[in-house]
Amino acid sequence: MNVPPDTSPALIWDDDDTPRSARFGDIYFSPEDGLAETRAVFFAGCGLPDGFVGRDHVCVAELGFGTGLNMAALLMLWRDHAAPGARLSLFSVEGFPLSRDEAARALSAWPELAPAAEALLAVWPAATPGLHRMDLPAFNATLDLAVGPVEQGLARWSGLADAWFLDGFSPATNPDMWSPEIMARVAALSRPGARLATFTVAGAVRRGLREAGFAVEKRPGHGRKRERLEAVRDGTPAPGPVPADIVILGAGIAGAALARAFAAQGRAVEVVEAEDAGAGASGFDAALVTPRLDVGDADLAAGFAQALERAGQLYDAIDGAVLARGVLQLPGRDRDLDRHAKVAEQPIWQDGHMNVLSAREVSGHIGETIDAPGLLMADARVVRPRAILSGWLPPRVIRAKVASIARDPQGWRLYDPDGGLVRRTACLILAGGAGTATLMPDLPLQPVRGQVEVAHGVTAPPPVAWGGYAVSTGDGLLFGATHDRDDTGTEVRGTDTARNRAMLAGRFPELAARLEEDALTSRAATRATTPDRLPWAGRLDEGLYILGGLGSRGFCLAPLLAEHIAAQVLERPSPLPAAMAGRFAPSRLRGTQS
Repeated sequence: MNVPPDTSPALIWDDDDTPRSARFGDIYFSPEDGLAETRAVFFAGCGLPDGFVGRDHVCVAELGFGTGLNMAALLMLWRDHAAPGARLSLFSVEGFPLSRDEAARALSAWPELAPAAEALLAVWPAATPGLHRMDLPAFNATLDLAVGPVEQGLARWSGLADAWFLDGFSPATNPDMWSPEIMARVAALSRPGARLATFTVAGAVRRGLREAGFAVEKRPGHGRKRERLEAVRDGTPAPGPVPADIVILGAGIAGAALARAFAAQGRAVEVVEAEDAGAGASGFDAALVTPRLDVGDADLAAGFAQALERAGQLYDAIDGAVLARGVLQLPGRDRDLDRHAKVAEQPIWQDGHMNVLSAREVSGHIGETIDAPGLLMADARVVRPRAILSGWLPPRVIRAKVASIARDPQGWRLYDPDGGLVRRTACLILAGGAGTATLMPDLPLQPVRGQVEVAHGVTAPPPVAWGGYAVSTGDGLLFGATHDRDDTGTEVRGTDTARNRAMLAGRFPELAARLEEDALTSRAATRATTPDRLPWAGRLDEGLYILGGLGSRGFCLAPLLAEHIAAQVLERPSPLPAAMAGRFAPSRLRGTQS
């Protein structure tokens, strides 16, 4: 059994209620006035709030999240001084995260920070390793928190910071956070002209920063500390071009997730769709939100776990979107029994969120005798696609059939089947599922036809998947689905209804026996997959991007991958770890830039 590493900070509280890490023998902030220290060392050291002036986006990064004090104070500063509509991207690393209750106790010392503290505590992430995105809409901000060793956290992040707060525990007690290699990585993740501030003036830190390309100066310290450091990255700031307009082609889950991601960054988009929203594979009465279960590829498994976490956060915020939580995965083959146990042991899941159930427990959970154990995925969901699409798509979706696209000096042109110009745009994002193959025939997208059945008025068991699946629609049972590669037909087929009934009866004979054949309604649609069964999320060409090849995991993957594409387009930090961005980049299968 895998034993997760001990990431407890071993928190103790001094008599004056100052939190201290027994692991590092150091305090989290000055016992005299931690907030005043934050303002004097980090805000003054990085030239804030003056650095907000004239900016529609600012990125601030930090080493040592701790209690969240610096981020809470920065959110208040941003609220009071940022330009209307400007966005703030925050990034922080923490190897030994505090619990929500511990952070709440520490932050309660400053009532003036209550709005920001409450916003952070409301989205306080799990202590599982990896990147966690925290939405802070009241402040037009997001925070990406990397939980784990500092070198891993920096390697996962792909942003460029305008300012850095170096606030780890003392170099004497926590040298790993202050090594020359870490300083070099900080420099690589900084914009030209980025400013940096820290409380320490240790010689090794000064040398590491200078060698990494920072001009370093000592400044008068705060409180008991005589001196502090300020540093400036060499170079002159030069904001990159951002497209004047953005068009998304497709109004399924991929297009809707993209529209939401851009709206969260303060950018309006246009969505073009040939039919009604959700006319394709995103138009079923219910959809599973489940991860790919992988025990042989740690990065991929962690990427799907992160995608599931992010999708759940966003779907939970939509009224009526979540039909059920918790999905039981039954084994399809004997070897799945051992694989499920290994999946549940992975440290990427919160405690109790992946549980192997015995056959007896499975039977009790389902309400029908089952002779096999199963894996209960507590964070998986069943969602109502219509609620998600209506919640995320813009009020007006442009109805037009796009038959071809072409590059021009200003961007891209979209043409209808008769050759008429539908739209010009500086930035085009392809999110049309299987239909994307018509526009980009050189992309190796494979269509996969799937048909499902709905029995209205039939009580569904708790969500269950086994190769097929059976879930509730809210007022009935949805089950299926067929899986036919290279088949683009969307007509309902009686033979497929029979296949779905037989598949259900093979696992749940009692449930199948209750269904009346003439009471079933059927629907078929086509999904798209790629040769390696991983999605495409990224840049195809100048001003051209794709979110596609999602297969049967669209409702799990689309929210996180859409944020990644929005970050690429707008040149902002992505919540997707750098390693996973490469795994999903279209360039892995074509000679394109990602």
